[in-house]
Amino acid sequence: MTVRPRPPSIVESFNFAFEGVIHVLRTQRNMRLHFLVAVIVLVWALFAGVTKLELIALLLAISFVLIAEMVNTAIEAAIDVATTSFDPMAKLAKDIAAGSVLIAAVNAIAVGYLVFSGEVADRSSRFLDRLSNAPAELTLVALVITILLVIATKALTGRGTPLRGGLPSGHAALAFAGWMAITLVLDDSGHRFLISSLAFVMAILVAHTRVESGVHSLVEVTYGAVLGSLVTLALFQIPA
Repeated sequence: MTVRPRPPSIVESFNFAFEGVIHVLRTQRNMRLHFLVAVIVLVWALFAGVTKLELIALLLAISFVLIAEMVNTAIEAAIDVATTSFDPMAKLAKDIAAGSVLIAAVNAIAVGYLVFSGEVADRSSRFLDRLSNAPAELTLVALVITILLVIATKALTGRGTPLRGGLPSGHAALAFAGWMAITLVLDDSGHRFLISSLAFVMAILVAHTRVESGVHSLVEVTYGAVLGSLVTLALFQIPA
């Protein structure tokens, strides 16, 4: 007589589900990044005092991204088990699953922008007004100093070359220095926050490509981003 396996209990089912979440967090770098961003956004929302509807929109957008990433991981794992050789249809399935994550992430960015744009623009208006009168030549100086600091840091650590690898990421440093400079030199127009946000997204994409290509680690990219941003910010406060 065949003994049927006992169906898992409710507690076991929840345990299996949590094990799935933990596995994705341990093995998928993108999932860890999504979790980090989610925590930052929720803490920001707490201090910003968003409304209940805005909080619901943020939670739905965050959940959408996390679910899409987990489904993408599950599809990739299933395909890897089903086939060990290259199959165009398997690649297409993986690409489609990755595309779903991209759509979810773009949607989350749009939701976050709509929720936070007004408040951030209001709170930062006086600060940006004070710095926007700084001469544009400081942008060039900030970029040059950033490059020099990147090279000096790589020389001290003995890791990487001036244009590839090592601590910090020069591409990320320059990208975020450019974002900060664009933010600070913009005049008092209604499109300042939008342009700054677009520049920030572009800087994020530059940093992400360095990590995705394996040239830099997340720590190296983060160090470069902070370095470029702080150097530019500090220089633009000199004339103030």
